[in-house]
Amino acid sequence: MTTDEHTILNHYNIATPYPTAWPVEKDESDASDNEQLSKTATKLAVRRSKSRYSALERSGSDRRSHIPGTEKTGDGVENLVQKDEADPLGGPESVVRALRQKGLPVEDDQRLNQKSASLKVLVESNFERFVRAKTTIDNVYAEMRNQGADAPPPESPRTHSRIPSRSSATFRNNSARGPLSPRGVNKPLPSDKKKHALTKDSEYGVQGIKAPLIEVAAKVEEIWGPALGGRDREENLKTAMSYIETNQGVFEVGKSITECINQRNYDNLAREYSRARSYVSDVQDIAKKCVNNRTPVTGTNIYQMVATGRMWADVENQITDFKRDVWKNLTDSHGKSTGPEGSRPAEGHMALINILLELGVEDSPIWFWLLSKYDYLKNKITSSFERSRVEIEILRRRLANMEAPSAQVVSANLKYSAKQLSQPEDVAQDTAAVTELWKVIYSSINNLLSLQGGVLAEVLDFWAKAQSFTEEKIQKTLPAGIDGQSRKHHRLSSDGVRDLQNGLVELVETLREDIFAFFADPPIEDISLMYSPLPPTTPSTPHSAVFSSFAHQDHRFKFDAANPPPPSPKRGEAWEEFAFWPPYANSISGVHYLSKLLNLVTVSVTEMAGMRPVASSPTTVESLKMLIAGARERSIRAVCAAWGKDAEMCKALEDWTRSNDRRDLTRMPFYFNAFENAVLAGLQKILYIQDSGASRPVPAGIVSPPPSKLLQMVRTQFVTSLYKVLSGMVENAEKSSSTINQPQESRRSGSADGLSRVDKQSTRLLLTLSNLKAIQTNTVPSLISQFESNFSVQLTDESQTVRDVLSQIDARLFQSYTKPIAEKLSSIIHTGITSPTWVSRKDRPTEVRPYIYEALLLLVSVHTEVSTTAPALLPPILTHLLEQISTAFLAAFKARTQKYPLAALMQATLDVEFVAQTMSQFTTERASELQSQVYLELDKGTDNDARVRLQGELPEMRATLKKLREGTKAEFGCFKKQRLKA
Repeated sequence: MTTDEHTILNHYNIATPYPTAWPVEKDESDASDNEQLSKTATKLAVRRSKSRYSALERSGSDRRSHIPGTEKTGDGVENLVQKDEADPLGGPESVVRALRQKGLPVEDDQRLNQKSASLKVLVESNFERFVRAKTTIDNVYAEMRNQGADAPPPESPRTHSRIPSRSSATFRNNSARGPLSPRGVNKPLPSDKKKHALTKDSEYGVQGIKAPLIEVAAKVEEIWGPALGGRDREENLKTAMSYIETNQGVFEVGKSITECINQRNYDNLAREYSRARSYVSDVQDIAKKCVNNRTPVTGTNIYQMVATGRMWADVENQITDFKRDVWKNLTDSHGKSTGPEGSRPAEGHMALINILLELGVEDSPIWFWLLSKYDYLKNKITSSFERSRVEIEILRRRLANMEAPSAQVVSANLKYSAKQLSQPEDVAQDTAAVTELWKVIYSSINNLLSLQGGVLAEVLDFWAKAQSFTEEKIQKTLPAGIDGQSRKHHRLSSDGVRDLQNGLVELVETLREDIFAFFADPPIEDISLMYSPLPPTTPSTPHSAVFSSFAHQDHRFKFDAANPPPPSPKRGEAWEEFAFWPPYANSISGVHYLSKLLNLVTVSVTEMAGMRPVASSPTTVESLKMLIAGARERSIRAVCAAWGKDAEMCKALEDWTRSNDRRDLTRMPFYFNAFENAVLAGLQKILYIQDSGASRPVPAGIVSPPPSKLLQMVRTQFVTSLYKVLSGMVENAEKSSSTINQPQESRRSGSADGLSRVDKQSTRLLLTLSNLKAIQTNTVPSLISQFESNFSVQLTDESQTVRDVLSQIDARLFQSYTKPIAEKLSSIIHTGITSPTWVSRKDRPTEVRPYIYEALLLLVSVHTEVSTTAPALLPPILTHLLEQISTAFLAAFKARTQKYPLAALMQATLDVEFVAQTMSQFTTERASELQSQVYLELDKGTDNDARVRLQGELPEMRATLKKLREGTKAEFGCFKKQRLKA
């Protein structure tokens, strides 16, 4: 049997490919069915092609073996009906019930049964055919739908008879037509079959036109959709437009809130936010009413709920972002009066607190601001002080490593103190580098303690605002918020108030410790703050409180981190232990700036001690007192050290330029007086802080009287400075150079009046003597009086000491000037008297010896020098020299061993009397006494005869002396007493 025959047998379910008779089981079918089958076979034979109903034939032929639960009749014919089905036409009861519901006349059940008997016969006789047709159609549809699907796995082989079953035939048939079979090579693959299967997307072969149909449907919907659904949409749009027209505020509130935030219009922002909440409240009321009444939500209310919900979501997002920005601005608002460059001014903290309370927040913005302000101030105090301390030390090191200023530079700076007394500028003169450092020091302390813009001013302002909150003075103006929810933030707890008070005391202590360390500690060693990287800041730290190292653009503090300024050299200078004292600064600039610094410290202490929490803390008040006392003591020590150094340099003040007021003086007494006055005045301001400039009176005991050890230090240094200045004057006078400290212009051009230029040491001695007389007479008593007045002490012992020193110096300089002259006079007289030719050969001498003229001419030169340099010194000098002449006469006559004859007696008498009468204006008791001793010595060297004869020659000798005086009137007229002009 060939494969085709086997396929035919399996397809038609027959036993032989050439049947001779119709199978008996086929006779059970209806005649009409047979006719239809025969017609189909005829058509297949004629067309010689596969019938379009072959699937129906094949499916119907082998359906028995695929449908489980089929039944067979008594003669073995299979029945495809699995179970009884309900009558599709309905039973009598259902039909009658349906007719009666429609109001039709219904006969009784007997008549209905009779009329439907023929229908029942028809159904019963063809029931099997109906079921067969339906089953066939279902199988065909299932096969078409599953076409191309993967075949189920083959069943395990089992024993069977030699006669192949329908299932095995079917398996062989399907496998023979597989894609790998020789006969199935040119047949479509399962994927191609699947493409034509009746699936959801390609049912009944419409896959090819499905996409165009969908596109056409979309375009139809686009064109005709609005028209077809226009009525419903029109109603919806009318409802929406009606709600929008009557409730425009719901749609505008979001935009209004955005504008208020951008414009920082916080009043309108609060109103708009309240309006938005009112819309939400209305919607909530509508929803509650519908729930309570169990009524549906109408169209308008639906639109209201949707629009309000979207509006509220937008408003909540904006308000949340706005609150976050306000919290940040509240933290960053400390110390900011304006915003960044090019931006609008920054808001005050009260505006930010008010808007937060108005909008409603969980945390208290008042407490948040107070805490952030406290942290800001504490960080600012520490960072500002440390930064300033390093900047000061950098300038100190640079100044200390410079060369010390020369005596001329120091004298020029000290001379400025004299000009300062007559000029209104409140500026102390020093070198440019020293003055710069003084200004940096004062500016640094002022930035901390100033009541106008300083850190202390911020602390005072912080406490004033905190006090307004703790005392509930400002709460009356604060908003209550939504439904009064923000009232809980208005009042601070008792613990919070206590923490604020403790925080204020801590801020004051931090300030006090920094300022005290600046005055009491030595210069710092570590300056790495200027070039170390900035540590990362926390989000809670305001940017204004951070002191950026590299943000400072001052070139004075820029340097290579690898080569920082070297430490100050250790030369044993007093200023090396004071961080607040510029190296090489003079005492004039020192007292000027330190008095200002001490006044600033006192003002700040007064303000700090006046705050209630500080005043109620005895420990803090006592530490503030110690701050003033410690700063004052350190300042006095530094000034006294510089005072002594400057006193040694005061000798450079002498420029040998005559004073304009008194030509017998140089400008040295004026400079000396001005220098001492400036130092004493500055020391008084440091020791006794009188006008502090505080806004409140200084509490009792804050500024204690200066201790006795400080007063004693100042007294000792005062006397020492006087002695050093006077010693320097003596040193200047005794130097051999004639142009020491003389101004350069005087050296080049000399003096216009012939009196300013000093070329001789004797002239410098005379000017110094004259200066000392003026200092002894006027300057020192004035300074002592000022000292006693400024410091409320009596300088009894010190005054006597100063007078003794002045007397010793005056005597020393007087001797320095007169001793060379006296020695020369003594030499002239001694040489003249001891000369062999001293005794005249005449019996009666009529002339004085030449040595007398030589001595008197020397006195004339002295007279000229003294009268033109220091006229006030002329009497004492000539008096002293006259005494020295008398002493020289006495010594010379004692030195002679010969007896004095009458001629010798007469010559000695003429010489002595001529000098005595010529210098009679300057005669003193000492000179007269010495002259008497001269006559006694002459009397000892003669005999009685000569004495008697001398008495007889006296009248003639008087005439001779008169004649001699008249003859030398022109030469020695300077010694004559000047008559006062009428």
